[in-house]
Amino acid sequence: MDITEQGHARIDTTVAHPARRYNYWLGGKDHFAADRASGDAIAAAMPGVKLMAVENRAFMGRAVRYLAEQGIRQFLDVGTGIPAPNNTHEIAQAVDPASRVVYVDNDPIVLTHARALLTSAPGGANAYIDADLREPDKILEHPDLAATLDLSRPVGLLLVAVLHFVREDEHPQAIVDRLTGALAPGSYLVASHATWEFLPEETIAALTANNPDGRFQPRSGARFAELLSGFELVEPGITSVAYWHADDVAGPRPSAEEVACHGAVARIR
Repeated sequence: MDITEQGHARIDTTVAHPARRYNYWLGGKDHFAADRASGDAIAAAMPGVKLMAVENRAFMGRAVRYLAEQGIRQFLDVGTGIPAPNNTHEIAQAVDPASRVVYVDNDPIVLTHARALLTSAPGGANAYIDADLREPDKILEHPDLAATLDLSRPVGLLLVAVLHFVREDEHPQAIVDRLTGALAPGSYLVASHATWEFLPEETIAALTANNPDGRFQPRSGARFAELLSGFELVEPGITSVAYWHADDVAGPRPSAEEVACHGAVARIR
């Protein structure tokens, strides 16, 4: 059974999936009616959610470019989502074609796009692992990780818009610590996290109604800071994804309240 067949065998088009919903908000084409209905319901309660998706994607691009400019040539992108313009390997390999990237996701549609993700620049290397952030050992022990990345050398770990799908009872701190603990000194962590702390009570109530299983776990900036407390934050520290190293971005920046998503880049000592 090839990658496409495996992916289609696992797709339930009647249930919304975060990666497909995110693709819908970004204006992509890889989503189904359930994803659009879920996305529209959330957008009705929180009109800025599409802006958040766009700004979060732009933050990821700026952060990867920053890491590449610091000399990072290996990237582990967990929760990569459905391919869109300016994927991690495209940005990193534009700086150095020899950069190596491992993508990780548990969405079957991402699996169907794995071949596109695996198209590396000559001299570099890409790999895709079908795994879940909540099981970090399966990521770290996967043979394709060892075949692509050398964990004795610095790695850029990306946890972009994925930690808010880990509930507190699933121990997000232990997951962050397990992944970062496997990386060499001089590695970096790039993370972003949705927050409801700027939203009015009626908006939070509507969003909660659209989150009956509690799978989506927004966190305050203070709680996000706790998850990153063991690392050396790159200036300007924890800030809105719309502001992080965005001085050269054309046009006015949206407010932190509109975007409702924190971002940070941290150096692993």
